[in-house]
Amino acid sequence: MDFESARNKMVEEQLKPRGIKSQAVLSAMTGVPRHLYVPENLQARVYDDMPLPIGFGATISQPYIVAYMTEQLEVFPGMKVLEVGTGSGYQAAVLAELGCEVYTIEYVKELAERAEKTLSGFNNIKVRHGNGYNGWVEEVPFDVIIITAAPPQIPEKLIGQLKDNGKMIVPIGEAGAVQLLKLITKHNSRVNEEILLPVNFVPMVKG
Repeated sequence: MDFESARNKMVEEQLKPRGIKSQAVLSAMTGVPRHLYVPENLQARVYDDMPLPIGFGATISQPYIVAYMTEQLEVFPGMKVLEVGTGSGYQAAVLAELGCEVYTIEYVKELAERAEKTLSGFNNIKVRHGNGYNGWVEEVPFDVIIITAAPPQIPEKLIGQLKDNGKMIVPIGEAGAVQLLKLITKHNSRVNEEILLPVNFVPMVKG
């Protein structure tokens, strides 16, 4: 399979027509080889616009959702980002490709260890196995926080780890029910919520 051509086709036929406009995000999605982040038996579908299973009940999000969430955060080089739900490591790689300093937490030890190996070529990503609800206290505050699993409510502890004027993007809702992707902004300790679109994520494990 010609992965480079498939990746370019993904950007041109899936992301641009669906409204992804940020050239930086499009370039990052072109630059990160998604096929490195999925099991070998799924390589033929790796650039289709769909989530794919990666084991342990987890998935790698569809390319559009990765691009959309990234674009909504308006990240730029040097930003300090907390990701909750490392999974395959693909979202962290996209953020790192954009020049962010990424701290990513994964609850499933096997996934954390696998992602750490996959992401070893990046010097701006740190991976931790742990409970995402606790965040990453030693590195507070964060410019943005991205949560790639669905908690039933916005985790208050993570809001506290967000810098003033920072942004958080998070899918809210129970598994099997309607979930809503929300963009959270924090200003002078006041929190504003904006509903973006309905989504379907795996649950965020409390631990």
